[in-house]
Amino acid sequence: MLPQMSFSDICRSNTGVKLKASAEPPALTQELKGAKQESIVEMGSGCDLFDEMKNRFLSFKKHKYMENLEHFQALSKGQAPKFMVIACADSRVCPSNILGFQPGEAFMVRNVANMVPAYESGPSETNAALEFAVNSLEVENILIIGHSCCGGIRALMSMQDEVDSSSFIRSWVIVGKNAKLSTKAAASNLSFDQQCTHCEKESINCSLLNLLTYPWIEEKVKKGVLSLHGGYYDFVDCTFEKWTLDYKGSIMDGKNRVVVKNRLFWC
Repeated sequence: MLPQMSFSDICRSNTGVKLKASAEPPALTQELKGAKQESIVEMGSGCDLFDEMKNRFLSFKKHKYMENLEHFQALSKGQAPKFMVIACADSRVCPSNILGFQPGEAFMVRNVANMVPAYESGPSETNAALEFAVNSLEVENILIIGHSCCGGIRALMSMQDEVDSSSFIRSWVIVGKNAKLSTKAAASNLSFDQQCTHCEKESINCSLLNLLTYPWIEEKVKKGVLSLHGGYYDFVDCTFEKWTLDYKGSIMDGKNRVVVKNRLFWC
């Protein structure tokens, strides 16, 4: 059995591979040439994608950047967004596209299933972004956006009680286990798809409560200088639901429960 090579080993031995290939019989050489031609075709299709991307960039530069040059020059000196947005990594739910955020208006982080781990969970890219947005940029609003047909929530709802530590996805979505438990308790009579839809919204509320486990977030919410919001984008019907966490109602009597206000439905 040949020893397994790492990616760096393969890169370092690339020249040697070429020399060996050139010394192989004609049949093998022909196969290598065929494989190379196929890779060129694949690269060609990739280049087409980047040609389209280039055209989009040049269009942005002409119609957005150059026409708003003063604004972009100001942004080059600093940012002061009013919003911190936490959204799903799903390619169908880009917040800038859906809600029209312009450069400089929202500091964003996207992860699988738009989840916020509790403060006690330890460091992650999400709470690092939260720390910067709240303490350095001093945003006034945090908006968590969930969406329909979320694969991360579906994975959460499909999980058994024990976590498969070999799966990055399962190890991450377990952050939403409280949303799953409350969904099972409240919607056990519904179909699995309906339970997933319920959990998509419940997970947003659980993440809103998790935000309050960060001392520097709760302090600003208590002072009234920071507001926490939930949003749900249904891309099947193209509707958007927005609500705001009622801090005083949510912590009343020392019980962490979600109480919301200012619920709006855009359709």
